[in-house]
Amino acid sequence: MRETFDGPPPLFNQGVSARARLAFFSFCAVALIIIDSRVRMLETVRVGLGVVLYPMQQALLVPSRLTDAVNSYFTSVTSLTRENEQLKRKQFENAQWLQQARELVVENERLRNLLGARQKVSNVTVLAAVLYESRDRFSRKLVLHAGTKDGIRAGSPVIDEAGVVGQVTRTFNDTSEVTLLTDKDQSIPVQILRNGLRGVAFGGAEPGTLDLRFMAPNADVVDGDVATTSGLDGVYPSGLMVATVSRVERVAKDQFARIVMTPMAGVESNTHLLVLLVEPAKLPAMPAAAATVVPPRKGARK
Repeated sequence: MRETFDGPPPLFNQGVSARARLAFFSFCAVALIIIDSRVRMLETVRVGLGVVLYPMQQALLVPSRLTDAVNSYFTSVTSLTRENEQLKRKQFENAQWLQQARELVVENERLRNLLGARQKVSNVTVLAAVLYESRDRFSRKLVLHAGTKDGIRAGSPVIDEAGVVGQVTRTFNDTSEVTLLTDKDQSIPVQILRNGLRGVAFGGAEPGTLDLRFMAPNADVVDGDVATTSGLDGVYPSGLMVATVSRVERVAKDQFARIVMTPMAGVESNTHLLVLLVEPAKLPAMPAAAATVVPPRKGARK
């Protein structure tokens, strides 16, 4: 028996055409726009929809906000790290400048003191910079940036603002070598400022000290006495500060007292020193009787 179909299957039943639906909804949309613009009937509806959809909107914005927060965090960390490095570098540079400024202040003060010391002595002086210290650990010597071309000769005294530092022992054209008072082979005639007692100070057995040798056990020397140059050798001007007595050891059985002194000058802490240009001492004239010619003895050939 043959079946007949009255129409298409339900799956292919399209109903109202798409154009009709488009036209209908377009008309509804235009009508709603006109009505809302004139009467504002949908204001309440929009507010309600906004309230209902706000949580969903915020939830959808969470990934974007998290991404922005992470980017901002890493950007801030990088910026702070870079700024911290710049501040540390600036602090280091400022520390260097501050250290150099302090050194300049100290050096300026020393030069002012040396200028004052130059005005106190009557000798012609030469201001010389200290180049370096001798590498010989068994001697105490400095090398100055001044030599024979500046008028310096061996034997010239060297002082700073506090007192005697040493003596020039070797000269070159542009440099000169100074042996410090504390060198074991150096000596200087001194006198005690309190009572005028004279003696000779030598480089001490202890590092950085002087020994006042060949003084009797009962010599009038006490701790704290100041020793100055006596001027008897004709090289060091009299009255220059040399050292202070730091220790006096008196043993009855010993022939001499052991007197230890501390230099008053900065023998190891100067950057500039004053060299005194001293003329060599003149030898005394030969007596007239010694200058007469001795007559030849009898029997000697003429």
